[in-house]
Amino acid sequence: MGRDRKQITILVVDDEQVHRYMLSSMFKEWGWKCVEADDGLVAVEAVQKFPYDAVLMDVRMARMDGMEAFSRIHTTHPALPVIIMTAYSSVDAAVEAIKHGAYYYLTKPLDFDRLRLTLERAVDRKQVEEKRQEHKSAASEVQSSSILGNSLPIQELLEMISYVAPTEATVLISGESGTGKELVAAELHRNSERAEGPFIRVNCAALAENLLESELFGHEKGSFTGADKQREGKFVQADGGTLFLDEIGETSQAMQVKLLRVLQEHELQRVGGDETIYTDARIIAATNRNLEEEVRAGNFREDLYYRLNVVTVMVPPLRDRGDDVRMLVLHFVDKFAEKNRRVVTGITPECMDLLASYNWPGNVRELENAIERGVILMRGEHLTEKSLPMPIQKQEQQDKGTAESPSSLQEVEKVMILKTLEETNGNKSEAARRLGITRKTLQNKLQKYEQ
Repeated sequence: MGRDRKQITILVVDDEQVHRYMLSSMFKEWGWKCVEADDGLVAVEAVQKFPYDAVLMDVRMARMDGMEAFSRIHTTHPALPVIIMTAYSSVDAAVEAIKHGAYYYLTKPLDFDRLRLTLERAVDRKQVEEKRQEHKSAASEVQSSSILGNSLPIQELLEMISYVAPTEATVLISGESGTGKELVAAELHRNSERAEGPFIRVNCAALAENLLESELFGHEKGSFTGADKQREGKFVQADGGTLFLDEIGETSQAMQVKLLRVLQEHELQRVGGDETIYTDARIIAATNRNLEEEVRAGNFREDLYYRLNVVTVMVPPLRDRGDDVRMLVLHFVDKFAEKNRRVVTGITPECMDLLASYNWPGNVRELENAIERGVILMRGEHLTEKSLPMPIQKQEQQDKGTAESPSSLQEVEKVMILKTLEETNGNKSEAARRLGITRKTLQNKLQKYEQ
């Protein structure tokens, strides 16, 4: 996580003092701050006064139980993740809470490693939600970018766009397939002096050479079979605006010569025609190839490369964009839930962790396709890893949490158990009840600690 662990503050809500002590001690070991509340009403009041990172809430409490407290907190602070702690007998209630917006539930006795990972992911999710809200707020005041992300590579990309867009410079956008080069081209146009003019896109790899020539330059009536009328090409259609030549590295040498003339002279002729036509279109080109290598290999004209490469804008791959993945996941979930009329109330921590750790060779396009598939195939109201494409499911998950050493956790547990036994005058049944574990589990732990 990007946040300093010492700044994380968790509100623990439980009417068992010893359980709160155990959790407070453990969080201190992890470098976190813990604030305690002994019932739901105190918790509801506490979240009004301080911006906690997460709430860890027990279900059974005397004055106000966890379900009621969660409902009130979620109404006033919907972005605050609330994790429910419950015994197996109350799992159904916890699941119902998740359906209404709780982040997750954990059963007692708590698995400390799972507790830590769940809280870390919850805090991550809260940060992402906060960034999304900041983005939405900014959009209401200024024209927002269609390029989502807060990572350093994306901030550098947006800064480059802000410098280049107002100029008349020809731009070459470079980046892997699926990184969003067309979005960058659209942003350059939208922030230019030509924003009121047309933005015309041509995929140079999608058409045969003769069709591409007609598409770009237009043709005269009768110039070839099927040319039953004169047609203006994309260069003319983009006059006063921007022409985006996608996958320009796929063009032939003959086509490159014709493109070079337009870039140099701003003049062209329709296929089958003699009339010279002037065009005032700004050219933005994109490629996923290394054009310098293509020039050295003789596949791309050097003079055209230098005409295109007045300014190069590099689009970073998704694997270099850190937590942007989480923001994009939430964006695409919202998008495809609305498009497909599906109700999605959340994403399981395991699913988000899997998506965040995947390498994304197909970049943002692959992520978008994966989320669309997941939303369509999901069962229930939570997106899970089971509805994701198999290549992603098979990806080995990387443990993002820095696990505490077992001896450190065992020491906290040992202190907590001994303190509880002391408070209950050695009554193991009562101590086990307060700790939320069975008497047999308590006996096993005492044997392990040789007590």
